[in-house]
Amino acid sequence: MARHSDARQKMLTSAVLLFRERGLPGTSLSDIVEHSGAPRGSLYHYFPGGKAQLATEATEFAGSFISAAITEVLEHSHPVDALRMMVEFYRVQLRDSAFESGCPIGAAAFQGEEGAEAREAAGRIFEAWQELLTANNIKNGLPADRAASVATAVLATIQGALLMAKAQRTTQPLDRTETELVLQAEQLFPRS
Repeated sequence: MARHSDARQKMLTSAVLLFRERGLPGTSLSDIVEHSGAPRGSLYHYFPGGKAQLATEATEFAGSFISAAITEVLEHSHPVDALRMMVEFYRVQLRDSAFESGCPIGAAAFQGEEGAEAREAAGRIFEAWQELLTANNIKNGLPADRAASVATAVLATIQGALLMAKAQRTTQPLDRTETELVLQAEQLFPRS
């Protein structure tokens, strides 16, 4: 039994890695099977809905992983430090992948009708991330309405900078974004 679930997990992991580099349209099911090393026949066994199901589940899997990381960072770091760590996560990912890798949730967000379920999953995940940041902003003294708008601005700015950095093949957009967001965060969340 563990062998079968291992193949399923490998396919999900491979789908996340390939989708964040190539996007959903640029990744075939054959690519995922080859990358994962899973038996060919297992694809439709575990994902009878084909690529649409795999894309949705891979998006949800990546979202859960990143949500857990965000939660951990927010629980143990000052908001300014947490912001720096979130930007650094993407900066390292870009450098390590020669600027090929982006955010798997962002990749799912750009899907058309064929990937509608994955796109909807991405929307739910972005909403969950906003809620995590909003709750942390409230915990650190911001009123609820301001906490929510700051959370949305931070996520949107980082995601936009990530897209620019990937397209321009430089971390400069992330570097500049970090500088500006940190200046704002230091004003909003002064250290005691």
